[in-house]
Amino acid sequence: MPKVRHRIDPFGAALKDHMAGRFAQVMVERDDGYIDSSINLVTYFDTVRKWPPHQRTALRYVRGRVLDIGCGAGRHALYLQHRGHDVVGIDSSPGAVAVCKERGLEKVRELSITGLSRFLGGFDTILMLGNNFGLFAGPRRAAWLLRKMAGMTCAEARIIVETLDPHESPGEFHLRYQSANKKKGRMPGQARIRLRYQDHATSWFDYLLVSPREMQEIVSGTGWEVTRTIPSSGPQYAAVLEKSG
Repeated sequence: MPKVRHRIDPFGAALKDHMAGRFAQVMVERDDGYIDSSINLVTYFDTVRKWPPHQRTALRYVRGRVLDIGCGAGRHALYLQHRGHDVVGIDSSPGAVAVCKERGLEKVRELSITGLSRFLGGFDTILMLGNNFGLFAGPRRAAWLLRKMAGMTCAEARIIVETLDPHESPGEFHLRYQSANKKKGRMPGQARIRLRYQDHATSWFDYLLVSPREMQEIVSGTGWEVTRTIPSSGPQYAAVLEKSG
């Protein structure tokens, strides 16, 4: 295995290479040595007809001005922009932002989820598809960010999220990782990961996968509540969060 060198934006580099017609494969490395090479960059550029049914259903709950967090190559933001929504896309990857601009997304900026503030303006919908509930990283940061999102949105706002239930047929290797997490006082689906492309990698960061019950517990007391869960044929699901009374 080649020596891994630090690179700020391997994901963005891979998106740009893929769009240029060059082969690109991003890997997710977990801190216990597990490597997932199943990320298919083609899906980041798919049109709506190729999206999973639960994502298409989730987008029916979008209304008004939209903030797309972790917009990637802009597939959801561009679709909503085409349908007449005022959409702002943000991504921590400068390469992803460049790809979005090249593909025609009018409002996109380089920004991480922790950089959210009212300077972006007010929103009616916050979108976190593509398993981007994971960007909350852990329950404590999730609570802090959800409260921040409450201050950036109207009274009837919605947050539309997607994640993967880590308890649904996880396999022995993942079960051992979940067990180790519990011993450390972490959530079972909390993973320490980094992204790799070629011989480059990001810094390590936390990513959070949760069951519907765990999502309810995390959201409780933040000013939001889960009002709808949208299942898929596998462990992925989407959910709609609305402001609690």
